[in-house]
This record gives sequence, structure tokens and C-alpha cells, in this order.
Amino acid sequence: MLLPLKLINYIVPMLATAILLLLLFSHYLDLPSLSSPVPISTSVRPRGPKAAFTDLVAAFELWDAEVGCAWFREKHAGWATNASAIRPDDDNDECAAARMSHVSVLVKGWTWIPDSMDDLYPCRCGMTCLWTKSPVLADNPDAVLFESVTPPATRKKGDPLRVYMDLEASRKPSGFEDIFIGYHAKDDVQSTYAGTLFHKSRNYHVSSQKRNDVLVYWSSSRCLPQRNQLAKRFLSLIFHHSFGECLNNVGGPDAALSLYPECSMSENLVPHWWDHLHCAMSHYKFVLAIENTITESYITEKLYYALDSGAVPIYFGAPNVWDFVPPHSIIDGSKFSSLEELASYVKELADDPIAYAEYHSWRRCGVMGNYGKTRAASIDTLPCRLCELISRKGGRNARS
Repeated sequence: MLLPLKLINYIVPMLATAILLLLLFSHYLDLPSLSSPVPISTSVRPRGPKAAFTDLVAAFELWDAEVGCAWFREKHAGWATNASAIRPDDDNDECAAARMSHVSVLVKGWTWIPDSMDDLYPCRCGMTCLWTKSPVLADNPDAVLFESVTPPATRKKGDPLRVYMDLEASRKPSGFEDIFIGYHAKDDVQSTYAGTLFHKSRNYHVSSQKRNDVLVYWSSSRCLPQRNQLAKRFLSLIFHHSFGECLNNVGGPDAALSLYPECSMSENLVPHWWDHLHCAMSHYKFVLAIENTITESYITEKLYYALDSGAVPIYFGAPNVWDFVPPHSIIDGSKFSSLEELASYVKELADDPIAYAEYHSWRRCGVMGNYGKTRAASIDTLPCRLCELISRKGGRNARS
């Protein structure tokens, strides 16, 4: 006997709904939980039971076996960054525009620029560059660099070019310089914080063992209210060590030496917190890095210290940070909906050796994004890049 069409149209949807409910309750079908946010990461998800780990090299070996560089390179082959965030380096075609074979720069007055930068640099196009704080060695300089004081208001032809440098977030030309150095690509010469000169003469031992009991390292001695508040809220959610003066919970700024004696520079030296910064960081899986000011392209040594120490930075700062760092190298805190979600993700990652090791794969697999250009535009290369520009301008013979 045939059923009426209206009855069939009623029964079929009911049966389909009943079968779907049966499959769901039997866990044959699993739908994503609405209460579980999607992890903000491109990392490989865990392939099995998570396991707390301390040996970083062993984690690398696991990642190599489970994933490998070929997959990582292919995954990030289309990594998109804003190339204009880094000022393009003039190529050798600019040699034709060089007007001087030797340039001398006198660094004027007190400045934070390391004394170790004083040197005679061999540059491109066969040019040499003398960079010095000594008015004896540069008694007739082609340019004078001002960093802590304003350049002279006037300059006549035959006088050294006036160079002014400001790498702070509020960078602003003095109005009297002939060349301005800042951290932004729009400046005459760009200087990033990604160089090694910021941590010369420090203990650079990198530990292969990571702590499981304390996950996050933080160090700050400039206790800005906004940054302190953010750090305090996040660190209250996770086991951490706070060095420096702000929110210190380890017993003083030099407590790292009692925790990690191998980080000492020398028994004869009075310890400074910056001497053992990288070595101490290397014992932790994560380093909290919060900029003093959040603004485009302003990325300071706080982030690069963590990368150099073999830790994973948890970063709060420049909105275009990915234009300056390798792919999948940092945890961008601003991309999480809450600090609780961020802390939960960090804890999960800390117990997943394969997913954690992937945050180090950029270095091991040679996948850099814009990072190579970021390093090439650092203060390490500033002397030659500045001298090359001075040469193209003609040095003292430049029009006033």
C-alpha cells in the first residue's frame, strides 16, 4: 500500500534527524566544539599523547622525524610580507654614484652607541669607512653624527654633513640634519634593532635544556604602568620568573646567576643583569616581550634577544611585526581574544615537543621571510650604509 505524499515528506526528514542524532551521541561523528576557540597557530597539531619535555635537541629530532624541513619550506613558500617595511639596500649599480673612496664619521658627544662600533670598515665599491668617537682619529670628518644632542642649525659648504639619529618610538628629525637615521623604512637610513652589537661582550651560552616547572621568562627594569599592567595580568596566569626591577619574583636582578652559574661572565667582574640576559633566557621555553610603545615598525631588542637565545617570544608590540621576523617564529599576543586564551595556548604548546620545535624550524630550515633583510638593515651594518650615502652626497662638498 502506497503512503500519501504528504506523509512521506514528513517521515523522511524525521528519520534523517534521528539517524544524525544517533551518530552524534555514539561519537561516530565529531563536530568542532563551539566552546573551544580555534588555536591561533600554524603549528602542526599533536599527533598523539602530549608529553612534557626538557630536551630541546630531542624535540628537534622528533620534529624532524614527524614533519621535516621539506614540508616547512613548502608550507611557507608563499609567505607574504610587506617588502617596503625594510628600506631597500642599494645594489652595486650605485657604485657609479659614489664620489668618495674613503669616508670618516665622527660620533659626537655622549651616546648609547657601543664603543665597540669604533672601527675602520671595508665597504662595497672598494670604499672604506672610518667610524669613531675620537676627534683625533677623525680630525677632519666628512660627517658628524649627533644622537643625544641637536645638530648645528646651519651648515656651509665645506663643513661636515650633519647626521642625526633617533631610534625611539617617537622618532623625529631635528630639522637641522642633512641625513636622518631612524628605525622606519621612510627614513634616510634605516637601522633596525636586530643586530648583534646590542649584546656583545655578554655570556652567550645557550642551554639545550628547557624548564618544565617555570615556562616564561620576563625582565624589565623600566616599570611603565601600561606595560606592567599587561605583564602582571598575563603572568598571573602562568608559572614564570620575572627578573629586573618590575614584578621581580626571583629575589633580585642578579638572581639568574644563582639559578644558572654557567651564565657568569667572570669571577673577577661585578655582575650586571645584561651580562647574563641571553644565557638565562635560553633556559626557558618562552620569553615575554612587550614594547614600551605600540607603533608601526618599532620592534626593539626585546624581541630579537629572545629569538637569539633560542626561546619563543610571546610578543606585544608593532602591528606589522611579521614584516620583520621569520615565519612561525613568535607568538603574537595581540591575535588572541583574551590573555586567558593566550596562557592556555602557551601551556598546551609547552607540553607538545613537536609543535614547540616547529617554532624553531625557521632557523634550522633556512626559512627567513624578511628577517634576512631585517638583520642586513641593523646597526651592525650602519657604518657602511651611512658612509655610502655620504659618499653619494659628496661629503663636505655637498650643497649646504
